[in-house]
Amino acid sequence: MIRALLVLLAALSAAPLAALDCTDIAYDGNRYTVCEVDAATEQLRLFLRDDSGKIYGQFSAIDKALARDGQKLTFATNAGMYHADRSPVGLYIEDQQQQMRLIPNAGPGNFGLLPNGVFCIRKTRADVFESLAFRDSGTNCTDATQSGPMLVIDGELHPRFLVDSTSRYIRNGVGTSTDGKRVVFAISRNAVTFHQFGRLFRNHLQLPSALYFDGNISRLHAPSVGRSDNGFMMGPVVGVVAGMDN
Repeated sequence: MIRALLVLLAALSAAPLAALDCTDIAYDGNRYTVCEVDAATEQLRLFLRDDSGKIYGQFSAIDKALARDGQKLTFATNAGMYHADRSPVGLYIEDQQQQMRLIPNAGPGNFGLLPNGVFCIRKTRADVFESLAFRDSGTNCTDATQSGPMLVIDGELHPRFLVDSTSRYIRNGVGTSTDGKRVVFAISRNAVTFHQFGRLFRNHLQLPSALYFDGNISRLHAPSVGRSDNGFMMGPVVGVVAGMDN
């Protein structure tokens, strides 16, 4: 019996980690849904407009477009702030085509709470950069979206976050590992402060860089946990694309 258990444990420890894994967790008194993506093996993409130039706006519209090519959306979430017409507030690159420039200066709202950052997708990796560091790095992204504020910068929380803040909202964001392979998206399932949300990425998920996407408009498409949020039209969306048979 003991020998059989040891064999089973060895087999489980040797099994590869799932390339896309979504789970509901509790941390520090708050509830979150966390989706971890292996950027080395999964196809991460940004979505804004269809081939005719029409804003997708909904996860279902993206999924319908992908289905025509024998693909499906296995995960998605809103990916940055946008204007009333759903156009991106800051840098936006999709399929190597830049649609909006980088905004380096401070401004109103959460986006302008410097430092803000860029989520950059490249072949086999994805990274969160502080915006000015990204500008100076000369990095070329296949897809990129700028948002703000940064949640975690080189292992430290954003300096403007207050531990006793009373500003609580549903929030979503993304964090990345140093090697760019581990990409973790999170959305809170109850209202949280920036400080609490930043601690999730730094302390619990142990990621050195993380970026805030948005607040009350935040939505998630995660069929593996039985969730696909509907509602008003979104702007930029980040998602994982797979074949229909996956």
